[in-house]
Amino acid sequence: MLAIAKEIESGVLKDLYEIIGVFSNNPNARGLELARERKIPTKSIDSNFFSSSEFDKLLLLYLKKCSLDYIILAGYNRLLSYNVVKRYEKKIINIHPADTNSYKGLHGYQWAFKKNKVKTMITIHWVEQGCDTGKIIAQKEVNLAGLNTLKEIQFAGLAIEHQFYSEVLKSI
Repeated sequence: MLAIAKEIESGVLKDLYEIIGVFSNNPNARGLELARERKIPTKSIDSNFFSSSEFDKLLLLYLKKCSLDYIILAGYNRLLSYNVVKRYEKKIINIHPADTNSYKGLHGYQWAFKKNKVKTMITIHWVEQGCDTGKIIAQKEVNLAGLNTLKEIQFAGLAIEHQFYSEVLKSI
């Protein structure tokens, strides 16, 4: 989220995008704090205190109030419900730290590390029903050769994610 915000302020997304809000289902998410520091409106609905259907209703009410073109997921680690995905079909974009044809779900870098991969992929895709099942928009390789720890892999991957996501958003 922060990398995208910086690109909107003075980078490749300047004059193309505007962040109208940052949302999290975790009220303690670091992204909310970083957004507030930049004077970006924030909203949190703690998913631990609501049933899935109640959470969805509250999320849809919030999104309805927003005049948005896209929902850009960056660090959001909760599956969106059928109702949310259907309502915002072809408007929700996600980034995933693996090739979604090979690995879906959380901890993509950990998967690559445990499998001793010499390369992995960053995947940007449309969100559809299911976990990391949407149509791929773009992918970029991450060379893992010579990286010996999970932390090194995460660092290398995030460096590419931060630049690549904005480049793809620019093309959209």
